[in-house]
Amino acid sequence: MDVPVIHTERLSKRYGRVLALDALDLTVGAGEVFGFLGPNGAGKSTTIRLLLGLARPTAGLARIFGTDAADVVAAHRHLAHVPADVALWPTLTGAESLELLGRVGPGVDRAYRDELVQRFALDVSRPGRTYSTGNRQKVALVAAFATRAPLLVLDEPTSGLDPLMEREFRHAVVAARDRGQTVFLSSHLLGEVEAVCDRVGILRAGRLVQIAELTDLRRLRRTEVEATFVGRRPDLLGVDGVDTIEAVGPNGIRFALTGSPGPALRALAIADVTNLVVREPTLEEIFLDYYGETTP
Repeated sequence: MDVPVIHTERLSKRYGRVLALDALDLTVGAGEVFGFLGPNGAGKSTTIRLLLGLARPTAGLARIFGTDAADVVAAHRHLAHVPADVALWPTLTGAESLELLGRVGPGVDRAYRDELVQRFALDVSRPGRTYSTGNRQKVALVAAFATRAPLLVLDEPTSGLDPLMEREFRHAVVAARDRGQTVFLSSHLLGEVEAVCDRVGILRAGRLVQIAELTDLRRLRRTEVEATFVGRRPDLLGVDGVDTIEAVGPNGIRFALTGSPGPALRALAIADVTNLVVREPTLEEIFLDYYGETTP
């Protein structure tokens, strides 16, 4: 049997009276892009600290390729990590930081690293103290994606990146998966996860409430639609995918939409719609909607 890349059993962490992580059971296989989702404060960063051996569990265990995560030297031979808030050596240039990170890791593809520097539009001649948050993040991302590490642990990795760089990030994740690397991606951005992940785990208040394929995750998305019209009010009762219908003044209607928008659009077509506003919910709003009444 293949050894899982990441495996936890009843992994728990308590800080005083606060139970930050409660009995996490999780297995991530080779070549998988696994999204680790949850609103801020759900316990995602605590989990990553335990996987990296930066904190000791109160109970349970965490293994990286079968190695106890607490054995930091052994476990880190197999992984590269991008934290949510990257700190660089202030006097080293970006190129020097990349070289140092490449030497301490499990090896680096230098040609691919040079390609990533270009794709992320990173000026590696500047010292670390002059870098913005986004540029510090780029250095860490280039270093991680250029490594030969079989596991990439990415904690909120696109902080400070503009939309063009987020697109490059997604391309790099797909390329890593195509090379057989495993990516563990912690995020609270639903769109980011939907674009690249094969499977997701949803964390709430320190507990894993669901593990789902991407097709299952998409069913959680509820788009809010608001339409303004003249004439007869469109009848949306019983329309597939339409829920939580409410009037907005004398000439408006608001509803939640899941799945295909086709049936709702056909129902709206009978009215003279003058304005249509579509708003995608944040992941935190989805959690509040679907898990807000769930006892952790």
